[in-house]
Amino acid sequence: MVSVGGSLIVPDAIDIDFLARFKVLILEKVQRGFTFSIITGGGKTARRYQDAANAVTPLTAQDTDWIGIHSTRLNAQLLRNIFVGYAHPQVIHNPTIDIDAEEPVIIAAGWQPGRSTDYGAVMIAKNLGATRLVNLSNIDYVYTADPRRYPDAKKIEKISWPDFRALIPAEWDPGLSSPFDPVAAKEAEALNLEVAIMNGNHLEEFSNYLDNKPFVGTVIS
Repeated sequence: MVSVGGSLIVPDAIDIDFLARFKVLILEKVQRGFTFSIITGGGKTARRYQDAANAVTPLTAQDTDWIGIHSTRLNAQLLRNIFVGYAHPQVIHNPTIDIDAEEPVIIAAGWQPGRSTDYGAVMIAKNLGATRLVNLSNIDYVYTADPRRYPDAKKIEKISWPDFRALIPAEWDPGLSSPFDPVAAKEAEALNLEVAIMNGNHLEEFSNYLDNKPFVGTVIS
């Protein structure tokens, strides 16, 4: 299971270079027998639409969340088309239903208000019996605190679920800045799921992780 942060797909404009490199890597692994379920974030598209809507008509948290969800679905459709010929023809919106797919790549997106794509990734991993989940974002590691605000924050290479959950807020909201959604973290702990958080701009680290080689990133288990 792979969760691709929207900051990688749409950091500002759509990052075609990232998408091209990501496709090459995924298809290389598919040729070796790997299968992938990939869920997408909303990125700058979500922020721009949310900001624009709220500037004209102040929205409820639920309406703001729906804009973000539809942004993830747009990005998911982009990925599904990029992987045409390899991807399941429908983008998965509801992560709690059975997925009947023969294709080696499944693309998923946001589900409903109050549920992040991290949560969707964990639920799909549960449905498919996956034991590992990779969270590709724009950070190299989880840190003991926000390194942008606390220069003495220390990187974490391996951490248990209880210790990780103690580092992050207890609740999730659409604007939360956290390496992994707290609700998803609770579910992942219950499933004994291994989550690896790494910088998707360095796809060689993702490749190393898939091949059980040393990599730059944080493992939560």
